[in-house]
Amino acid sequence: MRSLTDILDEYLFLEGDERYRLLIELGRELEPMPDALKTDATLVRGCSASVWVYPVEQDHGRLHFLADSNAAITKGIVALVVAAVQDR
Repeated sequence: MRSLTDILDEYLFLEGDERYRLLIELGRELEPMPDALKTDATLVRGCSASVWVYPVEQDHGRLHFLADSNAAITKGIVALVVAAVQDR
C-alpha cells in the first residue's frame, strides 16, 4: 500500500479526471476482501454505496484492515482511509 505522502504527491501533480482515476486505482490496489467477510456485521452504515470493513488483529496489538466497496470511487476513498490507519 502506498503511503499517504506518496498519494498526496501524485494527487497534487494530477488534474481533473486524472484525480478520479487515481482514486479508482487506489481502490483496485486494496488487499482483496473475501466475500465471506462481507456481512451485515462488517457493513458500514450510512454510506450510499456498500462499504465493508473488517479489522484483523496483527502482532503487538496492531490492526490490519480488509475493506471493499461496490462503487469504484468510494472504494478509492476507503483505500485512503485504510492507508491512514493500516497496521497502527
